[in-house]
Amino acid sequence: MYAIFETGGKQYKATERDVIMVEKLPVEVGETVEFDRVLAAGEGDDMTVGTPLVKGAKVIGRAVAQERAKKIRGFKYKPKKNYRRTWGHRQYVTKVLIESIEL
Repeated sequence: MYAIFETGGKQYKATERDVIMVEKLPVEVGETVEFDRVLAAGEGDDMTVGTPLVKGAKVIGRAVAQERAKKIRGFKYKPKKNYRRTWGHRQYVTKVLIESIEL
């Protein structure tokens, strides 16, 4: 069983017992998280696609950790002017263990 769901403006494909990193959620570690914006769900060739959402479908998970993602480095410069600037950014994320997918 797998599902494609949306959270934080991004779409994720998940199966049961997957650990995925999603945009930061306002939950404590160990709390249950429920994603109800399921776009598609299925098992093998049997797939249900929502218009735009699958009615009654939920992805249930548990928050495992609140972390920061890998650093993204940025760089800009102006040629012949000796201007260079670098910066870094680390996004806050929540690690979620997918426990079940309900249709």
